[in-house]
Amino acid sequence: AEKQGLKVNIKSFSDYVTPDQALAAGDIDLNSFQHGPFLEAFNEKNGTKLVSIGNTYLAPLRIYSNKITDIKDVPDGAKVSIPNDPSNGGRALLLLDHQGLLKLKEGTDPTKAVVGDIAENPKNLQIVELEAAQLPRSLDDVSISVINAGYAKSAGLDSKKALATEDNTSPYVNIIAAREQDKDNPTYQKFVKIFQSDAVKKYINDNFSDGLIPAF
Repeated sequence: AEKQGLKVNIKSFSDYVTPDQALAAGDIDLNSFQHGPFLEAFNEKNGTKLVSIGNTYLAPLRIYSNKITDIKDVPDGAKVSIPNDPSNGGRALLLLDHQGLLKLKEGTDPTKAVVGDIAENPKNLQIVELEAAQLPRSLDDVSISVINAGYAKSAGLDSKKALATEDNTSPYVNIIAAREQDKDNPTYQKFVKIFQSDAVKKYINDNFSDGLIPAF
C-alpha cells in the first residue's frame, strides 16, 4: 500500500465486538475481521450503519478436540463449546448438524440459529457458549470445540488434526467494513483494490493455506 501512496496504520483488537464499535464511533476508518452475517447482526443489535466494501477471504470453522480423534467418537452427554456471538454460533450449530451430532429445526436460518433451534439432540450434548477467543482454552474442559480459523491459528492448533471443517462457507466470506456514508470514499476504495491484489492472494496462499481461502 505504501508503494502506492497509501499509509495504513494497523490497530489490533482482541475480540469481535470492539472493532465494530470503534468503526461506528469513527475511531478507525475501516476494519477487516468479520463476515457479512456477523456485520448484519451487529448492525441489527446496535442500530449502526456499517457496510461491506469488499471481500477478503473465507475462514472456515473447524471442530477440534484434545480428547478424541474421530467425530464419530463424541460421547453421550459430551460438552461442546461454540462461539457465543449470534452469527458464528449459528454457523457452529450448522456444522454440528452437518456432522450428524444434532438436528436444527426445519427451515432454521443458519445465520440466526440459536441453541433453542435444536430440534433433536440424540447424544444429549451440553452446548457451552463462550467468547470466540476463549474457545481454544476450553479444549481441556470439553469433548469438542467449534473454533474460528483466526483464533485456532493464534492458539497454534493444527487444522490438519481438526475433526471436521465447515463446508458451506459461501455466506461467510470475510469482508472489509466501512461506515455507510464512507463507502464510496476513494481512499478506502483504493485500500480495497490493493488488498484484492495478486500479491495479497499469493501471501494468503503461501502463509495461510491451512486456514484461509482468498475470496476475490
